[in-house]
Amino acid sequence: MEVVNTPSKELAFTNYAYVSAADLRRFPDSIAFVGDTLVLTLRYPHSVTLCLLALHTAHDAITSGQIGLNGIHSRQAKVSSGDSVTVSSFVPPEDFKLALLTLELSYVKAKANKEQLDAVLLARQLRKRFLDQVMTTGQKVTFEFCGINYIFIVNQALLEGQESSTPLDRGFLSSDTYIIFETVSNSGIKVINQKEAASSKLFKHKEFNLEKLGIGGLSAEFTDIFRRAFASRVFPPHVVSRLGIKHVKGILLYGPPGTGKTLMARQIGKLLNGKDPKACFSGLNISFRFASGMIDLDEALLRPGRLEVHIEINLPDENGRFQILQIHTNKMKESSFLSPDVNLQELAARTKNCSGAELEGVVKSAVSYALNRQISMDDLTKPLDEESIKVTMDDFVNGLQEITPAFGASTDNLERCRLRGIVDCGKPHEHIYKRAMLLVEQVKVSRGSPLVTCLLEGPAGSGKSATAATVGIDSDFAYVKVISAETMIGFSESSKCAQICKVFEGAYKSPLSIIILDDIERLLEYVAIGPRFSNLISQTLLVLLKQVPPKGKNLLVIGTTSEVEFLESIGMCDVFSVTYHVPKLKKEDAKKVLQHLNVFNEGDIDAAAEALDDMPLKKLYTLVEMTAQGRTGGSAEAIYAGKENIDIDHFFSILGDIIRH
Repeated sequence: MEVVNTPSKELAFTNYAYVSAADLRRFPDSIAFVGDTLVLTLRYPHSVTLCLLALHTAHDAITSGQIGLNGIHSRQAKVSSGDSVTVSSFVPPEDFKLALLTLELSYVKAKANKEQLDAVLLARQLRKRFLDQVMTTGQKVTFEFCGINYIFIVNQALLEGQESSTPLDRGFLSSDTYIIFETVSNSGIKVINQKEAASSKLFKHKEFNLEKLGIGGLSAEFTDIFRRAFASRVFPPHVVSRLGIKHVKGILLYGPPGTGKTLMARQIGKLLNGKDPKACFSGLNISFRFASGMIDLDEALLRPGRLEVHIEINLPDENGRFQILQIHTNKMKESSFLSPDVNLQELAARTKNCSGAELEGVVKSAVSYALNRQISMDDLTKPLDEESIKVTMDDFVNGLQEITPAFGASTDNLERCRLRGIVDCGKPHEHIYKRAMLLVEQVKVSRGSPLVTCLLEGPAGSGKSATAATVGIDSDFAYVKVISAETMIGFSESSKCAQICKVFEGAYKSPLSIIILDDIERLLEYVAIGPRFSNLISQTLLVLLKQVPPKGKNLLVIGTTSEVEFLESIGMCDVFSVTYHVPKLKKEDAKKVLQHLNVFNEGDIDAAAEALDDMPLKKLYTLVEMTAQGRTGGSAEAIYAGKENIDIDHFFSILGDIIRH
């Protein structure tokens, strides 16, 4: 049929296509597809725009073989006046009435003045004017309301029982169709009295997929943010007004570095219909980035009406780490660069207390191993075989060795506490170790006692620190830290307190944690003459050793001391749940240690053990090392290799030089 203009301006606002009386009889339902190619695209709705129009009563200006279209129809059908267009009959299916219609309003011609449109009156007028006409998603329709010409775009057309709209969904506008009106921010149109409808223009997308946003392991936090800050904004203003509430104006995301605070803030900003988010690196933002909590912020900033919603972005759990690893390996998996032997679930289990940024570092490190295998250091110009790049499980294991979690176990510090390893020192030491491991199990399963404290007291060198370190390593807890005076040399009292508090705050972010307070008397700067000690540090420890961790966080604190009487005098012993005495070695215990070292003749071990009765373990090791040097030196290597043995007479000679306390 030949395209002509709509006969009159008034008819252009009816959304009808006009044909002659003879042609009208060819369409029993008076509904047709306009455009001969558009019928074919029904099979591929995503790539074609259809213009589905109702055919109106014949007009005298329209002759047979002609179809009158207004300007919007012509643009949508991509035809001009005088062009030929195929018009085919459209048979509507059953249950074709629309349940919901979402329309975006704008002016035909931009206006300087802003207009308020009553949603109830406008919906009633549109239902009356376009009753039983087919509305298609993406379709544009022009209409007149209160003397002003408008255009609406069909953003959503849902039939009964349908949950979401696709680009080519359509249906009849009925008297029961619920209409939601939307406007863009700069349209100059304000819709009022829009009841029951949700403002879907708050967000650019109709659904959230955190994985697509690059956010993993934070679904619970994201849900809280949406509920507390955005749920009220989805509803029309009149609903919020009737509820008598105000929208939340500010959100504070806080937590350890690298956990995704900035990422979440940026991605939420991109989801919203508004200006692109900007990162303002003011002093306030610097406080956010470098503070582990909210203690660096002025309380006035945290009041209602300001940064009133506080969401802690904590370290991800195992499931969260698995999601993060999936996000960072998705592209290499799609590109077939990820080896089939890579087990992300196992990696998630092995990366305890890793933040999102640290997990990304593990992936980068693993990729670097895979890329390095393809490079020849002898010939850097050698062509690279891109298709042979494979990131294997071994690469990830190597990457794990290079990335140390900031909130993980201090394995190196723990190993330094037991440089000679762990040997069988007899039943007393074994008993203490087993009791301490029972406390570890208690912390794992305890619900009513999230804080357990244990004090190991005994003479210097008896193995207290080594026992505590062994418990920390064998516990397999994600967070194990050692607080010792040697790491705070030169610190002021306040700086020491801040450092101690920082370690405890880190423990409160991990489900299972162990803190070792090594040589508490040294932490307190204790001097027997006077006596003198730091009351500030003492009070800090007393408070922290009584402070119950947050819900879901269990903590075991192990303290060591050689001055138990001093700790009793200041009330420090009272805050520990249990106290174990780590004794010096008895002769039978010393014999076991010497047998393990295997540096004496079998016949000399009993005599040596007898001489070592009531000897601290550390001093025993020192004595053995001194004796192993021989009378003239240089014998240690042969003795430790098992080629020679320590001379028992030389042993007794060195023993006489050592002062025992």
